[in-house]
Amino acid sequence: MTKFKTWVSAARLRTLPLSVSGILVGTGIAVHQGYFNLVIFSLALATTLGLQVLSNFANDYGDFVKGTDNDERVGPERALQSGLITREEMYYGMIITTVATAFFALMLIYAAFGGENLLYIVLFVLLGAAAIMAAIKYTIGERAYGYRGLGDVFVFIFFGIVGVYGCYFLYALDWDWKVLLPASAIGVLSAGVLNLNNMRDRISDERAKKYTLVVKLGPERAKHYHYFLLLSAIFFMVIYTALTYQGLDDILYWFAFLPLLRHLKTVMENKNPERLDPQLKVLAISTFLMAVLFTVGQVV
Repeated sequence: MTKFKTWVSAARLRTLPLSVSGILVGTGIAVHQGYFNLVIFSLALATTLGLQVLSNFANDYGDFVKGTDNDERVGPERALQSGLITREEMYYGMIITTVATAFFALMLIYAAFGGENLLYIVLFVLLGAAAIMAAIKYTIGERAYGYRGLGDVFVFIFFGIVGVYGCYFLYALDWDWKVLLPASAIGVLSAGVLNLNNMRDRISDERAKKYTLVVKLGPERAKHYHYFLLLSAIFFMVIYTALTYQGLDDILYWFAFLPLLRHLKTVMENKNPERLDPQLKVLAISTFLMAVLFTVGQVV
């Protein structure tokens, strides 16, 4: 049982609501337009959760191998760092998670397109493969993009554009450009979570030669960048609502702006990196709350 709890801890369950947010938003828009398929929804959730867990395992593995996870790190102790899971066990854990995620992704593509639309099938197979590679290569390998300050870009693309817009397309088979607005909102909020994580770990990352965007920007400009990300998310959502407004249900998600704005104030005034760790949960849950409220408004 202890080993099971260790694997659950390594999966970092607190990161899962954020990964689900994009699926909820894409599904909500599709339902609002008259499209829904329970099988697609279930498989999209399974695929997204698989990618998130794979990413968490890979980050644990890559940072441990590179020596980034050490006693100077501010965040919670990870599984390999603690010695509760061996390097070999984590390697096989990643393989099993990769296979399961690929299976769910292929089933999702088949549920959406069947044996038709070969072009779309190829496109989404490539997107699925790219998402799996992105989850693994963030910290693993000599060319790990997370060590070169590119993590924010990939998070924006896969959590936002692919997560929301891709999910919506699987239902509707329609290229509605307006969906890019909420997709971008989820993307920048997800990048904000990564930015906050990197702000917390800036000192230890820099010493370990993990050159995240925060390390490159420095602490003050990283705060301004964080401010930009969250305000951009609010802007994208408001513009989408202005273009599609039909009633008060469409602005239900505005209640989630309150914790987001309080979070911004806390981050901007903070001087101690250790105090940023609780804010990770605040931002992730606020994003999830916005996604839930937005989806409820769309469905109602």
